[in-house]
Amino acid sequence: MAITDSRHLNKVLKPIHLWAIGVGLVISGDYFGWNLGWAVSGTIGFLIATLIITLLYITFIFSYTELTTAIPHTGGAFAYAYRAMGPIGGLIAGYATLIDFLFATPAIAFGLGAYVHFLYPNITVINSAIFFNIIFILINIWGIKESAIFSVFITLLAVAELLMFMGVVSPHFKLHNFLNNPLPFGFSGVFAALPYAVWFYLAIEGVAMVAEEVKDPRRNIPIGYISALITMVLLALGVMIFTGGITDWHKFSALDYPLPAAISEVLGKGSHLTGLFTSIGLFGLIASFHGTILGSSRQVYAMARSGYLPRVLSQLSQKFKTPHWALIASGLISILALYTGTTQQIVILSVMGAIMMYMLSMISLFILRKKEPNLLRPFKAPFYPLFPAIALLISAITFFTMIYYNFMLSLVFFSGLVIIVFIFILLGKHKIELIEDFMVPPINQELIKNR
Repeated sequence: MAITDSRHLNKVLKPIHLWAIGVGLVISGDYFGWNLGWAVSGTIGFLIATLIITLLYITFIFSYTELTTAIPHTGGAFAYAYRAMGPIGGLIAGYATLIDFLFATPAIAFGLGAYVHFLYPNITVINSAIFFNIIFILINIWGIKESAIFSVFITLLAVAELLMFMGVVSPHFKLHNFLNNPLPFGFSGVFAALPYAVWFYLAIEGVAMVAEEVKDPRRNIPIGYISALITMVLLALGVMIFTGGITDWHKFSALDYPLPAAISEVLGKGSHLTGLFTSIGLFGLIASFHGTILGSSRQVYAMARSGYLPRVLSQLSQKFKTPHWALIASGLISILALYTGTTQQIVILSVMGAIMMYMLSMISLFILRKKEPNLLRPFKAPFYPLFPAIALLISAITFFTMIYYNFMLSLVFFSGLVIIVFIFILLGKHKIELIEDFMVPPINQELIKNR
């Protein structure tokens, strides 16, 4: 299946852009969603779950970076799984990645809407969410360089805002508040909380989806990934611990706006500083929302370019060199999800897609180490095979835990997968060899690099 579109994405991204995209993709997880884990595990239970998931992401990102630098393709896990396992493996990884990003976008849109509603009760959550969808689709159509510059600006503001939050609430932290009913459901609650802990870091893997738009990807991608991960580990632990010690943590365990609620607990809801904080807090949600739209559109574009989705979705704007139809399609799916699901349901579906993608990526890493030992690997996973094995094991435990606690949503997830695979086989696409840059033999990749 040859690629007929000769146009290419612009290579303009540097490490600072990758750091901003990586942190921006993830940082909304500090603003909402994670607190739902308290309801099923308590503070200590959720802390344990978060430390387990932090270990997952440390081992996963260091392993995933090997794949990203060896095969710098905008399809991410789709490209790695195809190269390792063939068409069906690529399809399943692509489906999982699409679910990850396509559902992360409306989940964050719900959070944005909730923050705006907290500030202006007359504006409904759904109207705000749809408004942000439209605006950020247009920003991403405008161009990747302009989009990346915006990411740097908005992400720096979001990080500064979280540091300000911790500075305001930390003097009010009391250990006995954090340790109040810390493990209400025992260690079973730790397992139930794993998907909400994933929300702290979910989508950082989206940096891989702009790999074709990075200058010197083999050098710059590891720098961007690792610096983003360090930033998010420190922010996640700080926000969770300080918020849990302000007052009775139960007050925040079901809200879509836990940080404004925590600030209002300290300063009073009528305080001008509370309103200011909530307004600034929109930056973190906007950063992630912007990033997930970017990531989901690139995944749609990559799969359409390879013939796994309608070809029209792989067309690039003549003026801006961005995948405008992929952006529009992703936005429409996001709006549809806003009307059909709750924040909690959408978060679980997004995490389910992400965890399946993590497992397939680690399996692909093991296969490619054996199948293509001479593949150019500018960055190799440290402590191989230990790091990818840990990432695979924790991912598998998390995945089966989600199925156990969310059986009906799991049926929805797997029903979609079965339908997609059935159509794929019915059309005979599994018999067609895909010819793309990520399928070039290793020796030729070395020649390409040295041109």
